[in-house]
Amino acid sequence: MTISGAVLEGRRIEIRGIVQGVGFRPWVYRVARQSGVTGRVHNDAAGVTIEAFGDFAALEQFVSRLHADPPPAAQISGFQQAPIPAELDSDFVIVPSVDAGAPRVSIPPDLATCSQCAAEIADPANRRYRYPFTNCTNCGPRFTIAADIPYDRASTTMAPFEMCPECRREYNDPGDRRFHAQPNACSDCGPQLTFCAFTGDRTGVDDPIAAAAEALNCCLIVGIKGLGGFHLACDATCADVVGRLRERKHRDEKPFAVMVPDLAAAEAFAIIGDEERVLLTSAERPIVLARKREATTLAENIAPRNTMVGLLLPYTPLHHLLLAAVNGPLVMTSGNRSDEPIAFRNDDAVQRLGGIADVFLMHDREIETRCDDSVGTVIGGRGVVLRRSRGYVPRAVTLRRPVARPILACGAQLKNTFCFASGDHAWLGPHIGDLDNIETYDSYREGITRLERFLQIRPEVIAHDMHPDYLSTIYAQERREVIRAPVQHHHAHVVSAMAEHGLWGPVIGIAYDGAGYGLDGTSWGGEILVADAGAFVRPATFRALPLVGGDRAIREPWRIALALVVDAFGDDLPPAARSLFSGVPDNDVCLVGDVLRTRMPVPLARGVGRYFDAFGALFLRRQTASFEGQVALEWNQIADPTVDDAYPFDIIETGSPWELDLRPAVWAAVADMVRGATVPAIAARFHNTIAQATAALVRRVVSSFGRLPVVASGGCFQNARLAESVRAALAPEHDVRLHAVVPPGDGGIALGQAVIADAMVNDKDSGLRAEGY
Repeated sequence: MTISGAVLEGRRIEIRGIVQGVGFRPWVYRVARQSGVTGRVHNDAAGVTIEAFGDFAALEQFVSRLHADPPPAAQISGFQQAPIPAELDSDFVIVPSVDAGAPRVSIPPDLATCSQCAAEIADPANRRYRYPFTNCTNCGPRFTIAADIPYDRASTTMAPFEMCPECRREYNDPGDRRFHAQPNACSDCGPQLTFCAFTGDRTGVDDPIAAAAEALNCCLIVGIKGLGGFHLACDATCADVVGRLRERKHRDEKPFAVMVPDLAAAEAFAIIGDEERVLLTSAERPIVLARKREATTLAENIAPRNTMVGLLLPYTPLHHLLLAAVNGPLVMTSGNRSDEPIAFRNDDAVQRLGGIADVFLMHDREIETRCDDSVGTVIGGRGVVLRRSRGYVPRAVTLRRPVARPILACGAQLKNTFCFASGDHAWLGPHIGDLDNIETYDSYREGITRLERFLQIRPEVIAHDMHPDYLSTIYAQERREVIRAPVQHHHAHVVSAMAEHGLWGPVIGIAYDGAGYGLDGTSWGGEILVADAGAFVRPATFRALPLVGGDRAIREPWRIALALVVDAFGDDLPPAARSLFSGVPDNDVCLVGDVLRTRMPVPLARGVGRYFDAFGALFLRRQTASFEGQVALEWNQIADPTVDDAYPFDIIETGSPWELDLRPAVWAAVADMVRGATVPAIAARFHNTIAQATAALVRRVVSSFGRLPVVASGGCFQNARLAESVRAALAPEHDVRLHAVVPPGDGGIALGQAVIADAMVNDKDSGLRAEGY
């Protein structure tokens, strides 16, 4: 078709990835208008489809800009174009979405404040100057304010706030970046801040942000209502107020996150590489764990005995304004008492946090869904999500093979998240936490009900852990109208990594964590599996250690350390080994020693995490742990990066499964200490031993099962040194696939449960003999 001498062409452009709910169609509209292209754009089940018409030069410019500068929260994973017949359209339009029938969550994640909105609130000439609820299609609240579907203003907690004429004009203008931004508002028509006493009574101050900043500068604790719940904030440079916060929150030593105003401030407190910068400035804006710099102004009790610090940048206009007013780093920790869910309603915050916060900075926009901050770090040169919540949820994970029936996977007991799967998508819910009390369990149940409604999924299959006492298992058993599929914990870990990497199996799976329900009467956690989605075999494991006192041994890891040395040396401990328990009361050592020597029945644990606890408690002389994994974390962080040799180990192949025996490593480590080796050197050799032993086990599995892809999962692979050492020990013949977008710990296990349940219930072919199914 030729118009005015120009040859008119048509192209269909299909874009896949994270392109819905991120302002993508309005952005395409603006780019098309600027490029002189006509046509239309719509969402469909797979992503976004564009039908564009113009001359060759205009279409080339249009396509080039689509590639070059997508919206901040968009991630393009597929881009295809093909010629179509030209049409003589007069304009470019956004048309209604095409419904393909499969459920697709229409509610996007919450997104950090974009640079344009941040500039507006800092500009005295702008009508949104200092307005703390400024947002647009590129940023702002989404998931946390959605009350129902479809995602429009009437179905959000913004419904009570009627837009003023100017906000309405922006909302209706396809050329405006606030086109169909559901939370759009300004100071004339939107939510407002209030500054309150700890009782919740309003103080009547004219500038709540200035009042909160003054309270923070006076070393008070401020409860701040944020995007997905309340934070407890205080001056991160004042050890006294940090100590008071710890005391009131009942959080002895677990690290606090620190919010800083910008990247320059982050770099003053921690070593920030390229990948850390990417995570810190991403639209998801997680807390990023980075190595602390020495001699900073941060209070030492922010992260006691910890070489890492969790930093995050402001992700709401309120944060930007508050950080600018304070002009310093702030502790920004979840608004709860330890082990409780985060407070997210004003009255609940006053009731539960009134004894912790001195004052409150609140607002009148309700939060519909509580959502904790996400956490990430860098492992092996890649960003890894350790806690997947705000900013990521409810974004889907694409499955290589569609599930045959809708599935709910209930997750684990600790660091719980649940997962829905339907078609070729799986949706991990927000971080719930440890299901150890009724408040958290209630939050878990509410979260499942809400996401089930948003997705319009009615599960026909419910997957759960095999442990009968997990509250997630009890929840699954209460839902009697569905098929229930019990899934082995470490198989689920391995399959979660498979699902993330698009593998169906079989694979060699390395599953290292603290504990998981085993099929042989022991607690597993040091497992080498050969697995596909439907079954697994277990060719190798770690030698079991007795846990005298059960879970008490995890809180008092000296008990595991004593079990380690008694297992290695027998009843007659050498003086050097006995001296390592000099800080433990003699009566306690004798009592636990008697249980070990007489072989009284106690739980047996094979978890690699328990070996970290044992070696760490032994050589760091740590008697107690105030939070799960604390001693293992310190043992990891103290390891000398310049030490590259390892201790000996044995692989016992007389039975099935093979057992990795670390008693030779215990003998060598104690001898190392006697010879005067430093604790950092011993810690480094321990790490190197685990890595080399893992590589030896994998190579033996290859000799029996053939060369297969290798994946690594489980909480131990949050340890960057271990993950990188295992990968290096198996290179170059094996490329170990690590997690990135799905947490390696129990926060990602529900994804594996969902995929396994689908394979089990629908009899998908497996070439493996199933263990325990």
